[in-house]
Amino acid sequence: MKLGAFSVSLSVKDINASKTFYEHLGFSVFAGDIDKNYLIMKNGNSLIGLFQGMFENNIMTFNPGWDENANTLSDFDDVRSIQNHLKNQGIKLTQEADDSTTGPASIVFMDPDGNTILIDQHV
Repeated sequence: MKLGAFSVSLSVKDINASKTFYEHLGFSVFAGDIDKNYLIMKNGNSLIGLFQGMFENNIMTFNPGWDENANTLSDFDDVRSIQNHLKNQGIKLTQEADDSTTGPASIVFMDPDGNTILIDQHV
């Protein structure tokens, strides 16, 4: 299964303080809008998202169809195909994609320890 680019989406209390902290670790702003309380930061192939007031817990995020530079991949597994595979493996989804659609969609599920996993396809 090809899950695409991986990032950790962090729920932060103060996006400005978090931005400064991660800049000290060598990350720089890659995308987002600090005025809308979210930033995507990059250090080499590592990606983190900083989100203030958007969700409660941290989330592992995969983006089928994208590489770590948000370039569209020519060969990737569609989120609906991933969804069907997970369901066949007995994994319960908390949010499902509509199988009758194509293009952008997302699914959400939890790992055995309650960590949220988002598979968010943008293409």
